[in-house]
Amino acid sequence: MAADWLGSLVSINCGPTLGVYQGEVSSVDQSSQTISLRQPFHNGIKCPVPEVTFSAIDIKELKILNIKTGNARTTSSAPTKVNSTPLAVPKDDPRSVEKLNSPQHCSKSYGDRHLDIPGQPKGFRRRHNSWSSSSRGVNQVTPKKNGVKNGQMKHRDDECFGDGVDDGLDTDFDFEGNLALFDKAAVFSEIDISERRNGARSRGTPQDQTPSRYRHDENILEAKPIVYRQITVPQPGAKEYCTDSGLVVPSITYELHKRLLSVAERHGLSLERRLEMTGICASQMALTLLGGPNRFTPKNLHQRPTVALLCGPHVQGAQGISCGRHLANHEVEVILFLPNFVKMLESVTSEVTLFSKTGGKQVSSIKDLPDTPVDLIINCLDCHENTFLMDQPWYQAAADWANQNRAPVLSLDPPVSGQGQAVEAKWSLSLCLPLPLAEGAGRVYLCDIGIPRQVFQEVGIKYHSPFGCKFVIPLHSA
Repeated sequence: MAADWLGSLVSINCGPTLGVYQGEVSSVDQSSQTISLRQPFHNGIKCPVPEVTFSAIDIKELKILNIKTGNARTTSSAPTKVNSTPLAVPKDDPRSVEKLNSPQHCSKSYGDRHLDIPGQPKGFRRRHNSWSSSSRGVNQVTPKKNGVKNGQMKHRDDECFGDGVDDGLDTDFDFEGNLALFDKAAVFSEIDISERRNGARSRGTPQDQTPSRYRHDENILEAKPIVYRQITVPQPGAKEYCTDSGLVVPSITYELHKRLLSVAERHGLSLERRLEMTGICASQMALTLLGGPNRFTPKNLHQRPTVALLCGPHVQGAQGISCGRHLANHEVEVILFLPNFVKMLESVTSEVTLFSKTGGKQVSSIKDLPDTPVDLIINCLDCHENTFLMDQPWYQAAADWANQNRAPVLSLDPPVSGQGQAVEAKWSLSLCLPLPLAEGAGRVYLCDIGIPRQVFQEVGIKYHSPFGCKFVIPLHSA
């Protein structure tokens, strides 16, 4: 019967003189009425001797903490003549008081049992779950801030931070062994079967996958097929262009272009509105060619760009003057060349009046144009109908100056390829739909002047805007 209690954890109260002992029952002698504890603790401090024997006459109270049944220990709830309240250490004992109903004081790990040194103070006792204490030696300790008081070092009581963890933390986790238990192929197979069953797209195993690469502007979601020819004209011109996104923009003849503008004017898009819209689009393109935000900053006010406007006495010239007015409003030094005529179009006269209010310079002679290269030349000398202007002396003189100035040329609303151009342009800006331009027109751009879709339909053009979020887009030869 006494052998059933071997290995159990007990707490023995021997009164205020001898104190309280805790430990594991190693032997029970019924004849001599004695009980022995191995690895005993006296008032919460490990005893220097490995075993202590008690006589029945010295025991005031015996409390069973854990009962060993077979190979396992269970917390005792059997009816024993013990007090359920924690036992208190006498007040005259200077050592710290510990609760005796906690199994932490006796269930120490293997390393703690063998590293404890007899007579070692409690402050040096090793913590169960402290990373810092595991890296320190037995005789090393981190003292408190107030290190020395009355010649004795105060040390942190690491025992209060322990959680009773056994030596299982000393065993390394077997990553390779656990990874070998995971069957990746079987898991992917189950995922594919479940997705096929639910009608979802199969991922496939890594061997079956065919990697697809997408550009930053491509959508991985399936969409409707793109129709690139969204503009059709009844009388296609000699050339076709395409935008950066691939949309086809056909050219139209000058007769269809003239009829389109006439219908738009009849519906309310007057010449003044068209001139204003053309001037805004042309000035935005010119500002971009001049450097854009990198040049037009408050720090570069001392380096104002210079633009020379070469205009004739026609609608194309009025469009150029409107562009020069907007450029002058954006702190660009504009020099307007316009020959003197006794009678000019009313639209040209009104645009010149507005331009004069901007502070821009207007000249009528080629001699007054600068001898040094300017930043940009905007050519508005050509007209769609009056080709005889090319024989005028002022026209030839202005064209020779532009070719000798070595500045890049932007041609605004140039004529069709059959008429010829005296000034070779680097860029050309067409309105609404392009005309079949010559090779000397340079890179072609297209601007939106605000013609509604039903106006295009009225002249027989199936139209869908190719501009997107912009008002000026580049065109490429298809």
